[in-house]
Amino acid sequence: MVLLFLVFVLFVLIAIEAIVNSLENILYQSLDEAGKARYDAKKPQSSKLMAWINSVYQKSLGSKPVTEEHEIILEHNYDGIKELDNDLPPWWLYAFYASIVFAAVYLVRFHIFDGENQYDELETEYAEAKIALEEYKKTAKDLVDFNTVEVLTSASDLSAGKAIYEENCVACHMSDGGGGIGPNLTDEHWILGGGIKNVFKTISEGGRNGKGMIAWKQSLKPSEIAQVSSYVLQFQGTTPAKPKEAEGDVWKE
Repeated sequence: MVLLFLVFVLFVLIAIEAIVNSLENILYQSLDEAGKARYDAKKPQSSKLMAWINSVYQKSLGSKPVTEEHEIILEHNYDGIKELDNDLPPWWLYAFYASIVFAAVYLVRFHIFDGENQYDELETEYAEAKIALEEYKKTAKDLVDFNTVEVLTSASDLSAGKAIYEENCVACHMSDGGGGIGPNLTDEHWILGGGIKNVFKTISEGGRNGKGMIAWKQSLKPSEIAQVSSYVLQFQGTTPAKPKEAEGDVWKE
């Protein structure tokens, strides 16, 4: 984007320079011989560098000096307006030749060989973005919700989940998950569905209206809900001291 802006500025400056030179030439031609002589005498001499730059610039335009324009004047005459038979500017021709070379290289690379096209670049960007997102998720665990949560199996996560359970859940579900005021967590029956996603959602959003568990999303972070949900699933298949009667439907993954 910056390069395009700089190229645009360059063309604007060239256009301004061309306009200034044209106006200067028109004014110069309107002078009589004495006026031209005075103008040439007072015109400041350019440095060698500026003279070289001006020489290159004039060659790139390919236009004839004013003193040689009579050589390329066409026979046409439109109400006193004459036409010059100028060649195409060298810069235009060189740019045209360069575009031909570029087109040939582009054709061979992208249409004959297997050069990366825009679709390939898009797929590459998608793959890189996916990797970056996965890396970000590793350090941003609170982005998890009941749609993306997965069972945590590391000892540190289960230990953290146990601490949360013992602090907040034992009063209703007992320390061994056998159930009290709340349902039994050790059997296959679940009131609002089993599995990590349903357990996460139940803890986060709360149980049945009016008689279920409160929504813990106000007190616990998503990462903490994922930890305690994973710990709760550890009770499956265990034998509590005083198991409560099963409630809900049998859940199978």
